Amino acid sequence: MENRAEQEHTEARPEQAEEPLVQRTVTNWSKEDILETLRQVVDPELHMNIVDLGLVYGVEQKQDLIEVDLTLTSPGCPYGPYILHGVKQSLITMKDIRNAEVNVVWDPPWGPDRMTEEAKLELGFDL
Repeated sequence: MENRAEQEHTEARPEQAEEPLVQRTVTNWSKEDILETLRQVVDPELHMNIVDLGLVYGVEQKQDLIEVDLTLTSPGCPYGPYILHGVKQSLITMKDIRNAEVNVVWDPPWGPDRMTEEAKLELGFDL
């Protein structure tokens, strides 16, 4: 978004010479690649990554930005800020990704049914 604002600002001052637009190639990451990167983010309370816990509801790449919809185990989760920071930091390590936006969503509410079978077994849930 900063780039758009800078471009608009530049266009508003005709006395400046226009710079040629430079096409930049951005790596297009698959959903699976993004989720694999997010597996680095671990809920410190449950000691399980946020993908297998079922906290990630959606991911989308828009050029050099990745948007993530995720939830937390509860609205009062004390590790929420820690998890959100971890998500952003892990995503910007991906080639050509300059920014990440994390949208916390509460609908549908998280429940153990969203976890992978492996996560359920590791945390002692019946299948």
